[in-house]
Amino acid sequence: MAQLRPGPPEAPFPCPLPGAREGRDPARAIKRGPSRVPAELVAATQRDRLYDGLVHTVAEKGYANARVTDICQAAGVTRPVFYALFDGKEDAFLATYRHGTHVLLRMMDAAYDAARDWQQGARASLGVLLELLARVPAFATMALVEIDAVGPRAREERARLLRHFHHFFTQAPTPPPPAEADELISAVVGGIYSTLCGYVADGRTAELPGQLPHLSFFLLAPFLGPAAASAALLSDSGATAKAP
Repeated sequence: MAQLRPGPPEAPFPCPLPGAREGRDPARAIKRGPSRVPAELVAATQRDRLYDGLVHTVAEKGYANARVTDICQAAGVTRPVFYALFDGKEDAFLATYRHGTHVLLRMMDAAYDAARDWQQGARASLGVLLELLARVPAFATMALVEIDAVGPRAREERARLLRHFHHFFTQAPTPPPPAEADELISAVVGGIYSTLCGYVADGRTAELPGQLPHLSFFLLAPFLGPAAASAALLSDSGATAKAP
């Protein structure tokens, strides 16, 4: 699995999550006047800038207090452009959430698929999630904390996301009775998600990568048993330490 490590503070942020860049990033400025840039490329650039602007605005002000004007100002995009792309603030939030979680899942899937077995893959995908949230705390705040203020449609989107996380357990061992696999997976996913929400809400998002050993044990133990889960984590740690 490729290691995700932040570069020096002055370096560009090499992360595709919404909120990794400022919405008014000069590199994405569209010059005024006659242009040969295709209209669809202009719209895509404006949409990406609005994704970033929304993440930063919602993380700073909270969803309830974030105005469309604030989002547009953060993105360097006009209100008419905003309403050409989104129906309103809720629609923009949901579009940003879907885009960002798609990025997360794509990177988690890649780490999972590259692993040698289920336990390494589950731990690798969890590690990617923790690293990315820590690298873009504004997105973590918007997606994990402020989503509760949005309403029923946002809760439905979150439920779909949590259901997708079941994918990372398709190769897990059958849990011992009386546990039922689907219910156990839901409990594990929900417990990890709740822990992440707590860290983000407390302003401790940067600490998430350090929680990988504890959360990995919580993830593995119901399926492998406590002793085997500890042994697997120690084995992975040893292999990592010996890697060139």
